[in-house]
Amino acid sequence: MTKTDAEKILQLLKKTFAMPKWAAAKKEPFETLIMTIISQNTAGRNTAKAFENLSKQFEIAPEALANAKTNQIEECLKVAGLYKNKAKAIKQISRIILERFHGTLRPILSMSFEEARKTLLQLPGVGPKTADVVLLFCSEKPTIPVDTHVNRVSKRLSLAPDNGDYEAVRESLQLLYTPKDYLAVHVLLISLGRKYCKARNPLCKQCPLNMLCPSSNKKPKKC
Repeated sequence: MTKTDAEKILQLLKKTFAMPKWAAAKKEPFETLIMTIISQNTAGRNTAKAFENLSKQFEIAPEALANAKTNQIEECLKVAGLYKNKAKAIKQISRIILERFHGTLRPILSMSFEEARKTLLQLPGVGPKTADVVLLFCSEKPTIPVDTHVNRVSKRLSLAPDNGDYEAVRESLQLLYTPKDYLAVHVLLISLGRKYCKARNPLCKQCPLNMLCPSSNKKPKKC
């Protein structure tokens, strides 16, 4: 995939989908971190419900969650799945941020991208996608989070290698696009994946990228 073709894809996505308001809204880093941990391997609706449950029970702040009982956090997260692991991670992360970073993620986000990402990845329950979401949405660091939609769609469009792992997909996308477009690339590929380029039975004929997609009218690439 050339940069010219990649840019054509992005421009068509921008014409097809409006950027959602939440994408441009200012994000609170700690809340974003907690929400993203809850979202791991969980549908959006259940993520929102679990976060709502947690918000009703506790202030979403390091001190409150560090001092909360694990079983109480678990109860809030049950709808999200893997709730025991997530509750444990949230409590541990909250204590670390409270004790090492004075109760705020700002010291981490003020670091260079590489150092900030490395530091976030050392936190319990934080993988590459979670770290990248916090960095992109909360401090506009130059990274593209790769969720299941981004992974699937980028491979079908040949924006990333078929057998690429998380880092290979992320780096491929970042080489094709400029940092100012990273947020749009992330959000719009998700929009395409949800509406047209579905995991099963993709709607290729209706897809606005039909003429640009090498997988169109063919058996979708595995990913």
